[in-house]
Amino acid sequence: MCTPVQEELHRRELESEDENEDHEVDEMSKDKLFSELPISELTSRAIREMNYTHLTEIQARSIPHLLDGKDVMGTAKTGSGKTLAFLIPAIELLYQLRFSPRDGTGVVVVCPTRELAIQKHNVAKELMKYHSQTLGYVIGGNNRRSEVDQLLKGVNLLVATPGRLLDHLQNTKSFIYKSLKCLVIDGVDCMFELNFEEDMKQIFKHLPLNRQTVLFSARQTPEVENLAKLTFEKNEESKEKPVYVGVDSDNSNAAVEGLQQGYCVISSEKRFLVLYALLKKKQNKKIMVFFSSCNSVKFHAELLNFLQIECYGIHGKQRQQDPATTFLNFCKSEKGILLCSNVATRGLDIPDVDYTVQYDPPDEPEDYIHRVGRTAPGDKGKGSALLFLLPEELEFLTYLKVARVTLTEYKINQERVPNLQSHLVIHLLCGCCMGVVKQENIVGGNYFLHRSAKEAYRSYVLAYDSHSMKDIFNVRQLDLQKVAASYCLQNPPRVDLDLESSQTLEEDEES
Repeated sequence: MCTPVQEELHRRELESEDENEDHEVDEMSKDKLFSELPISELTSRAIREMNYTHLTEIQARSIPHLLDGKDVMGTAKTGSGKTLAFLIPAIELLYQLRFSPRDGTGVVVVCPTRELAIQKHNVAKELMKYHSQTLGYVIGGNNRRSEVDQLLKGVNLLVATPGRLLDHLQNTKSFIYKSLKCLVIDGVDCMFELNFEEDMKQIFKHLPLNRQTVLFSARQTPEVENLAKLTFEKNEESKEKPVYVGVDSDNSNAAVEGLQQGYCVISSEKRFLVLYALLKKKQNKKIMVFFSSCNSVKFHAELLNFLQIECYGIHGKQRQQDPATTFLNFCKSEKGILLCSNVATRGLDIPDVDYTVQYDPPDEPEDYIHRVGRTAPGDKGKGSALLFLLPEELEFLTYLKVARVTLTEYKINQERVPNLQSHLVIHLLCGCCMGVVKQENIVGGNYFLHRSAKEAYRSYVLAYDSHSMKDIFNVRQLDLQKVAASYCLQNPPRVDLDLESSQTLEEDEES
């Protein structure tokens, strides 16, 4: 009889074989130049100043269809260049139709998160540098009154998050959108994770049917297919079937080229010591650290800053304006440390990240891929990714291997880890004499840190209990005393494992 792990591996192997049989790389899309595209000199000039010369595969295969006005469903991994793939044709559409502010909104780009919307807006701003068409964004957390004033003046290309877009569609009389020519939904897979499906259905009801529709996703799921079917069926005036552009479908989970990926096996009580030592050593680098809950992000950001390791944190309990500000500051920085949850950075392209550290385990191999996609984005990037695993979690490596991801083991006490091993050993040795106990005293002696530590501990345990791979990540196998030590607590706080996991509740806050 097959074990659940064996059954899952067999299923993934069959899927992989099917993908390999169906996928054919379009050779004509290789080595194509932006200068060859039939676009305006205004857009071409902006592209040159952004230092883009060669199209990525998703750009080469989707832009011609989009310029022809066809509906497109595109799937490609994070960092593959999807943003330019839909923005260039959208801007050209507005230019060719000579849209002006009095015409209202001609293109709407919907993004699942505030940070992603701001990023797309900034790229569009560079591309539209020499165009007369107007640009704006409406996102949750912004001053609604200022958005209304902006819409009153006329925004030709509007970037929006679903909730705020629906709000303006329903309640802002000055929002002129009846001349909409193109709807772009970016990060379709994330829409379901953030429970925006109903908002999107309501948005479709308000928008004109006679429009071009563009959907982009990092992965194809049944939910994505259902939304695509609904979206394209609503576009009744279009007689042509939408074009599906899938890039790297047989290699969507492959390692990013130039990315060194490794893992280290660490017992629960030493995890924070290892993280602290790593971050202290690499403070001149740009690093992202992933946690399973916003409470963990909040606590570790507070503790590390208290220990004089400056870092940013993106979590759902901040004031709404703060996450976007934090994200922009980190993007612009040449160095820095960003602590975040998985959802907080889903789909974002953050430039020049040197290291990603997965402190808490991802929920599945696809989440691992999305996280390391933040490091070394594109085809020529270089970076390092490190996964923390408990001894009882090593079976997760088997799943990663089936997903075509092979990690190198980094042993903390071996010199083969460049510029890192000796530093970690020194600090682990220091931990024997001053580490855990002193950390407990620091946290225990600070009311706010102590409360934050307990909340983070509970969120970690509940998130662990909700893990999709329960045969590997079994909360009953955790040594809760050691887990408590990793949160600088002398005793484990009480956790009711019969309660609904707090992770889902917390991640919803981030949306």
